[in-house]
Amino acid sequence: MRIHFLAALVLALAIISVAQGDHVPAYNSQAPKAADLMPILPSDQRVGENFKFPYQVHAYELASKIPVVISQMPCYCYCERIGHGSLHTCFESNHGAHCGICMKEVYYAYQQTKLKKTPAQIRDGIIKGEWKSIDLEAATSMN
Repeated sequence: MRIHFLAALVLALAIISVAQGDHVPAYNSQAPKAADLMPILPSDQRVGENFKFPYQVHAYELASKIPVVISQMPCYCYCERIGHGSLHTCFESNHGAHCGICMKEVYYAYQQTKLKKTPAQIRDGIIKGEWKSIDLEAATSMN
């Protein structure tokens, strides 16, 4: 019985990974007006158990500096399945603080923005997986 369960679990995970395959998650292809975006989670709500590491708080600080840019980025935690429309959506709540993918992508987007990359260039880098090289502990010094 246990072997059947494990086999079913492995099969389900394989199907999910194949289904995601080359799929690029949701994002805005054009820059929305900043006034049309939901706000990034306010700083007075970035406390407690959800924000116990400095890189969690700092990720939100950086997200709040580039809201239009991150609204044009896909999020590879595939949170579109829960209704997210872009990386920006992850930082409207505490979702981003729980997800290393979201935080790495926002640090990457900020870093590339500082290097004068366009949102389309940053998005290409995210799609290629360049965000995976971000070290969250080291990224707290990024400003």
